[in-house]
Amino acid sequence: MAAMWVYVRKLYGYAGFRLPLHLIGMIAVSMLEGLNLFILVPLLSLIGLFDSAGNGLPFVNLLSDALQGLPATGKLAVILGLFVVIITLQAVLQRAQSDWGERIEQGYIRHLRTDIYTGLLQARWTFFLSKKRSDYLHILTAELPRVSFGIYQVLNLATVLLFTAVQVALAVYLSWPLTLCILACGLMLALLTRTYARQARVLGDEATALSETYYGGITEHLSGLKEIKSNRLERHHLQWFRALTSKMEKNVIGFNRVQSMSQFYYRLASGLLLALFLFLAVAVFRVPGERLVMIVIIFSRLWPKFASLQSGGEQLAQTLPAFASLERLERDLAAVREAGNDATTDSEHPLVVTGHIECRNVCYRYDTEAAGYTLDHIQLQIPAHSMTAIVGRSGAGKSTLIDLLIGLIEPEQGTVLVDGIPLDAKRALALRDRVGYVPQEPFLFHATLRENLRLAAPEATEDRMWEALRLSASEPFVRQLPQGLDTLLGDRGIRLSGGERQRIVLARALLRKPAILILDEATSALDSESEVFIQEALTRLQGSMTIIVIAHRLSTIRGADQVLVMDNGAIIQQGAYHQVKSDTDGMFSRLLQLQA
Repeated sequence: MAAMWVYVRKLYGYAGFRLPLHLIGMIAVSMLEGLNLFILVPLLSLIGLFDSAGNGLPFVNLLSDALQGLPATGKLAVILGLFVVIITLQAVLQRAQSDWGERIEQGYIRHLRTDIYTGLLQARWTFFLSKKRSDYLHILTAELPRVSFGIYQVLNLATVLLFTAVQVALAVYLSWPLTLCILACGLMLALLTRTYARQARVLGDEATALSETYYGGITEHLSGLKEIKSNRLERHHLQWFRALTSKMEKNVIGFNRVQSMSQFYYRLASGLLLALFLFLAVAVFRVPGERLVMIVIIFSRLWPKFASLQSGGEQLAQTLPAFASLERLERDLAAVREAGNDATTDSEHPLVVTGHIECRNVCYRYDTEAAGYTLDHIQLQIPAHSMTAIVGRSGAGKSTLIDLLIGLIEPEQGTVLVDGIPLDAKRALALRDRVGYVPQEPFLFHATLRENLRLAAPEATEDRMWEALRLSASEPFVRQLPQGLDTLLGDRGIRLSGGERQRIVLARALLRKPAILILDEATSALDSESEVFIQEALTRLQGSMTIIVIAHRLSTIRGADQVLVMDNGAIIQQGAYHQVKSDTDGMFSRLLQLQA
């Protein structure tokens, strides 16, 4: 419940004066509803149901006095006209209030979505190393709609409560003993059915857990679909899916059963209470006929609102776990936000390396409780406008070293310096404004080649795109594509070969005009021809920017100015290519022999 109130307060912070105006509109609609009921008294007296004279209803008396000189048909016309005017005014106001409320709700949900996504973009890289991607994907796509529904329920319950308060006030004015009696019965029924709200909360917790498992499983299974099909694992995964969706089905049916039971008791009670109400009104309280009719009409409209409050409360209870999940994620993101990263603008002064990037006795580990270090007392210098290759066995710490050099992670010990100045959080952001990064697994969006390139540089001209394609050795095959730059690449670029995708991602990185180009094992899965294209591209780029290459295939780094050989988180060899190759007892020579 505490998490829900956090977002209600945020709603007020977002909506400002619009929220009180929305509530005032609710009150106005409820008042007009009550006014309609008073109009019914002179209308009923005209058709002879009772004599309204001396009934003690001020508004009705005033209206009767004003119509005194008119014939019966004239009175009827005036009263019906007034009734229609009030109904029309109420309908217009209710429509405007409904539209106003919807704009507030949807604007607020958009605001929350933007906040969460901005928080993800601003979070430190270490946050993503410790979280499952499907967890925050689940919150963005499944829990946020539940929060949206919860906010709708809050606004709806506020509407019902205000309507109820106004109608109860009218009923108290007409007969306070009878009204208090009915309210006491309603309160007793609410207390008796509160167990259903608790059950709804339990089912909401279960729904969140099931939904999280569903999103996580689907994400992982679709990512590994080729392996599933290749190894004939379809039956096992289908069994998992059927079992999970069966639990989800039972959860929804269980919540529907909770709601139907509470509504059953409210409908059953409404008949019993109406009978008790009429008996007390006539036999005990001696309520006049005209007032009795008014009270009956009021409570015939009011009692469904009690049932609506119960139903709305149960639905709100079911969404409370979603509020808690969202608040937990926002709290986590606030704790890991990168200093100075507003995710909306580039750095005012991008950091250009003119001297060198240096690590002085740097140590790093992902788990601060672990005994050993992922990077252990790293000492190195990477000169600007040079090509540095980092090689070693899998798990040696190569990619972690790259993350450290560009400020995605911070050392536990030691210092990373750029041109002799320590790389703090602000300078790391400025440095990454000039980094072009090419990952091992190239990622392309289901969009045209032009759109994929412009992700790196939205303002890039077509000439700049062709220049980047030429530098990445991509121009020849792009010229042969059916629609050239406007060719749709398919999901993750599936319409291109692995080597072509890698070169397009390299072109995208070059389109940023980076000062530092990083290839993180970008040639490990390429065929020999594609490898030659990438190698030629690097040769053309060498000297114009700082190039750092993580390589498994050592044939691609013959032109490197510096080679760093890593093992178990430490640099065990360092020097020019031919220098480390000539050390026949070193690991680099052994790796070369294995690839020969």
